[in-house]
Amino acid sequence: MRQHYQKELESRLVIPTLQFLHRERSSGIVLGIFVLLALVLANSPFRETYTHFLEHHFGFSINGQTYLDFSLEHWINDGLMSMFFFVVGLELKREFIGGELRDLRKVTLPVVAALCGMLFPAAIYLIFNAGAATSQGWGIPMATDIAFALAVLQLLGNRVPMSAKVFLTTLAIVDDLGSVVIIALFYTTEISFASLAIGFVVLTVMFAGNRLGVKSVWFYGVLGIGGVWLAFLTSGVHATISAVLAAMVIPADARIPEAAFLARIRKLTRQFENAAPNDVRTLEPEQVEILARVQADSSRAIPPLQRLEHGLHPLVAFVVMPIFALANAGISFVDLNLGAVFSSGVAIGVMAGLLVGKPVGIVFAVWITERLGFGRRLRGMTWQRVWGLGFLAGIGFTMSMFITMLAFTSPENAIQSKLGIFAASIVGGIAGYIILRKSSHSSRERT
Repeated sequence: MRQHYQKELESRLVIPTLQFLHRERSSGIVLGIFVLLALVLANSPFRETYTHFLEHHFGFSINGQTYLDFSLEHWINDGLMSMFFFVVGLELKREFIGGELRDLRKVTLPVVAALCGMLFPAAIYLIFNAGAATSQGWGIPMATDIAFALAVLQLLGNRVPMSAKVFLTTLAIVDDLGSVVIIALFYTTEISFASLAIGFVVLTVMFAGNRLGVKSVWFYGVLGIGGVWLAFLTSGVHATISAVLAAMVIPADARIPEAAFLARIRKLTRQFENAAPNDVRTLEPEQVEILARVQADSSRAIPPLQRLEHGLHPLVAFVVMPIFALANAGISFVDLNLGAVFSSGVAIGVMAGLLVGKPVGIVFAVWITERLGFGRRLRGMTWQRVWGLGFLAGIGFTMSMFITMLAFTSPENAIQSKLGIFAASIVGGIAGYIILRKSSHSSRERT
């Protein structure tokens, strides 16, 4: 009876939950739920409690002297989001070593599309905010939210070809890299060169450890957090940049090469087969020892870079990103004049940048790249699908919200930007979905 209930629990709860967590669109769904939750809290009778809770300060006191005294919102944006950027850095390094960005000649089209998809929105934003103090928000509409965009694409299933998914994924990866560079170069406060120097010294030690063959995750974790991140946090350069730099020095080679691992596993498998079995459910000590060695060798055969990426990705997707959304997406519509907000240069610039600049920039990039003979669309990438993917790239939630917090100190400008991001992301997501869905019908009719 007990086994029956365990099997029922596993089939009805555990397995479906694991399947949900491993689907690409799941992180987008969870993120969307927390965005809605933040909006509900910000417009409920608990809105003041919600706001004040995020304003609570946390720090460390030594001999009466307070250090790292920041608000909860600041800790989320500079601390937790550093984990997000660390995973982004790991993904970028992996893509450059053995992924979509390994041979840039083969991905010219999405790379150029990503660049134009960043420049066009920034230019459109500046048109609406030329000469104003709000012009510093030009980086807001440049970003694509890969979680939401891929979530919408996954909803279409087999209606879109793999070439479309590869195009959007590569574009979003390059977009993330561009956003990191923009934050580092243009959204930095006064710089403490002493703190920055300490950060780079620790980073050099991590790099040296990599070259000397150190594969310990703890070595890089302690130095990365206690050295590089902490130094950047007090330097004026945004702390999330330290996470990307730290990711770039994580070893991408394993302790045990593939050929050696295969030889060991074959040997251990033969030993397990030859080990004396028993007639009960438990294993013999010799069998347990062999399996422990298999487990240890399997762990050593995974490069630290991929081990960290695989381990942190669920935490970032289902904990860090939702907490960030909960802390930053809460906009109170109480006493808010929507007409005045959407007539501002910030809101209009962000919306126009994401809704017009993104798709137009991407389509133009594909057209001009093909005309010049530098690249060609993959099979199945019709112009209708390029337009649809361009609108999906206009979903700029996470990174756009993050840059908003860096660009504006004025709560009024921040709200205007957030509303522009919401409006453009919703419209862009719906438009992209409809266009791509119709493109699948058009393809069937032609075939």
